[in-house]
Amino acid sequence: MELRQLVYFVTVAEELHFGRAAERLHIVQSAVSQQIRRLERELGAELFDRSPRHVRLTGAGERLLPEARTVLAAVDRARAAVAPAEVLRLGTSTGLGAHLDRVLAGFAERKPTVQVELVSLPARERLARVVDGRLDAAFVRGAEPLAGVRVLPLWPDPLVAALPAGHPLAAREGIDLAELAALPLSITARRTNPTLVDLVDLVVGACHHAGFEPLPGPVSGSLQDTLASIGTRPLWTVVYASHARVLHSPRVAFVPFRAPGLALTTGLAVHGATPTPHLDALLAACGDHEN
Repeated sequence: MELRQLVYFVTVAEELHFGRAAERLHIVQSAVSQQIRRLERELGAELFDRSPRHVRLTGAGERLLPEARTVLAAVDRARAAVAPAEVLRLGTSTGLGAHLDRVLAGFAERKPTVQVELVSLPARERLARVVDGRLDAAFVRGAEPLAGVRVLPLWPDPLVAALPAGHPLAAREGIDLAELAALPLSITARRTNPTLVDLVDLVVGACHHAGFEPLPGPVSGSLQDTLASIGTRPLWTVVYASHARVLHSPRVAFVPFRAPGLALTTGLAVHGATPTPHLDALLAACGDHEN
């Protein structure tokens, strides 16, 4: 008895049609029929009831089917035990929040045997590692493209305002940007953090469009420090909505902007020429709807 005979038998049993089974196996129908006949001779029993109108399992075939599946599953486990683990090296950034959890869950459903190695780096270095092959793909927002990299747009990432929880605007379901004109804006200067240039330009430009110059507020070294400051004094900043959903700052309120709001597009950077492993599954996971 050969493993391929069991594979052919299980495929025909699932299709109940020799032609369709051959198509699934990418071989000619005569080869399938020949191997099934050999298996039947070895076992001394008819496995299929063949007629011009249908193919059905015999009693012997029904008894063999679960045993054949068990054998093939054991073979797959044996191969997996000695095969090198597949790894997807994925560059991430702060602010992905619930998006990252959703993508990882969706990818695990599609590729349960592939390990995902998350690498957090500044945007420019993420792109450089995609170019030289040290990363298979990377999430980016508004980063300047590098030669040899394709950026595939994924989703718009809306921004929300982070305000002191006790501020009158904090109780609103939505606010206009102009309503923040009297509050100092705590945001990194574009010259000190190149990775946030697009975010800073978007926010400051939107303030100008709304008719005011944002009051400069104190700048902290991290978002956590900025939120701590906002919790103790009248300041505001912006946070990605997907990130705000996983932040727990009781002294800070996250309030959406009224339409049209503010948003940056998140993209997936991949090598421009070398195929990214498991890209189809990763893009499908990125496209899964949020719960």
